[in-house]
Amino acid sequence: MEFRVLGPVEARDDGGRVALSGSKMHTVLAAMLLAPGQVVSDSRLSSLLWGWDPPATASAQIYTYMSRLRGLLGSEVAVVRRQPGYLLVARDSRVDLLEFERLERQGQEALRRQEYATAASLLHEALELWHGPALANVTEFMRDMELAPLEEARILALENRIEADLALGRHERVTGELTAAVAQHPTRERLRAQLMTALYRCGRQADALGTYHEGRKVLVEQLGVDPGTALGATYQAVLGGELGLESPPPIGMAPAGSGARPWAGRDAGTGTGTGTGTGTGPVGPAMLPPDIDDFTGRGSELAALGSMISAAADSSRGEGGSSRPRRFLLTGMAGIGKTALAVHAAHAHAWRYPDGQLYVDLCRPDGTPRDPGDVLRRLLRALGEPGPERGGASAAPDDLEELIRRYRSRTAERRLLIVLDNAVSDVQLGPLLPGSAEATVLVTCRTQLTHVAGSFSLGLGPLNDDDALTLLASAAGRSPADGAADTFDDLVACCAGLPLALRVTGTRLAARPFWPAARLAARLAEPRFRLDELSYGDLSVRDALWRSVLLLDAGGRVVLNALAGTGPRPFTAQQAGELLGVCANEAERGLESLVDAALLDICGVDVTGQPLYRCHELVRLLALAGDTAPAPEGSARGRSPKPAAARARLRLVPRAGLAAAASG
Repeated sequence: MEFRVLGPVEARDDGGRVALSGSKMHTVLAAMLLAPGQVVSDSRLSSLLWGWDPPATASAQIYTYMSRLRGLLGSEVAVVRRQPGYLLVARDSRVDLLEFERLERQGQEALRRQEYATAASLLHEALELWHGPALANVTEFMRDMELAPLEEARILALENRIEADLALGRHERVTGELTAAVAQHPTRERLRAQLMTALYRCGRQADALGTYHEGRKVLVEQLGVDPGTALGATYQAVLGGELGLESPPPIGMAPAGSGARPWAGRDAGTGTGTGTGTGTGPVGPAMLPPDIDDFTGRGSELAALGSMISAAADSSRGEGGSSRPRRFLLTGMAGIGKTALAVHAAHAHAWRYPDGQLYVDLCRPDGTPRDPGDVLRRLLRALGEPGPERGGASAAPDDLEELIRRYRSRTAERRLLIVLDNAVSDVQLGPLLPGSAEATVLVTCRTQLTHVAGSFSLGLGPLNDDDALTLLASAAGRSPADGAADTFDDLVACCAGLPLALRVTGTRLAARPFWPAARLAARLAEPRFRLDELSYGDLSVRDALWRSVLLLDAGGRVVLNALAGTGPRPFTAQQAGELLGVCANEAERGLESLVDAALLDICGVDVTGQPLYRCHELVRLLALAGDTAPAPEGSARGRSPKPAAARARLRLVPRAGLAAAASG
């Protein structure tokens, strides 16, 4: 089976195109294809089908569409009902979007290595997969939500392919294509600089200069900005006769090497400006932690985040308008992989931010939040602020407003990529956001924060079984051989899709090469001891989850401790209230505090429209062990004596329910 979304949405088998009728059938198929290996929730499908005004029979209609889709796609493809939505299982099928992303990624890597012929071939093959405007036959609601990232990925692949063609001396071949592309996207400075380069190399210097002046007029009239540094450098290079074939491309992928910075024209390396060149001039901070070599999964999330970061970088150069979000929030429970995704994405796009990359962990090793003033002083030193002996950042330790002013002055008009990891609250985060529109900020947090409201927000859930198995095998340094395949599946099940748990498990296997995997699987199989086993060195699932428990008040901990009796299935506030001995409204307030602390998920609604809550398996085991109960002031966490009120409420949890939960 072959699926297409890069054009009209289609499904094809050996007999040709499968007859899908209507925009809504194409929409539900496209929704699952755009989230490979992921469950697409009913609420997500509803918004894609009907926007903000779904009919009362939305659930029934979605069920009908899925039933029809199963019948049309046949036995090769399974449309599985998996709460809170549907999952498309098509292991042997070809999806044009996934093929495009693979080829585009390989083309970018070849371009970074300056393997221009290989890059041009791969990117040309990727662009050949497009057979019209993407998602051409879906609902307007889906196009509004999903089309922009796909189109951005296509334009970026086109720009990279043209860059490779220019490096290969194919300027005459691409001039016409570039002329059409610039007419369609007049504010994309990279395309315009490439057209200027092609025209100049074709002996059309006057046309190249005219292209610059036309672009400058468009930028001023439409956006109120002047051309960016790179486009201006291309203009100067045309005037100076410095765009021969031996010259590097004017804008785009960085040359291979340690700098990873876009070429900034003939002024690069002179030591002037803000450090955007690749020569001997000032170099911006490079504070990112090392990238993760075996980064696994998160394909759709990484693609969406990368596309938005690329758009933000282009926007900061005046390409594509000023409305692109430049604040990105990654949320999810402790250990879900927010930091890994943020750092991996930051490394992949660091070259787009020539003024440097900042990184700071906003929590101390014990999980307590860092003071914003301390964080600002660290960032200011990285940005070149002198130390206290010269009247610098540390000279005003108690003046937070002064530190904020210096920080925003230092980051003004600088194209920086800033990663703020493990943010705890808006009070902590607010002073750390730059005032400049040129900087892009990635924030990781366990819950939504208002200071980045309206930005691009991405919630992370557990890994699917295939990605979890890949991560486990990579961390363990051994593949699940035929005889151990079932054992590795058991290990994956015990980790419940939590990347931290999978990495701990794999690291333990790697550190004990003579251990059979079955030995560790047997130790993890006992729920009472599983959290004790999911610890190695400074990695501990229990400690990571406990940092979220610290955010709860005593009442929130009582609610969480009682939820051990709900078992693994979703439940309503009414059912939680029965466990707690309180009304549904009071129970719902307690449940919402757990959602805010990323210790509980809202996974859908029941037939009456009431929210359904679900507790992650490892969080439930933490509650079963008594590690979430309130502790007296000054006592250590976990297994400590509980206040009388807590004990009284916990007696409301049925023993049978606890026993059933413990058995899983």
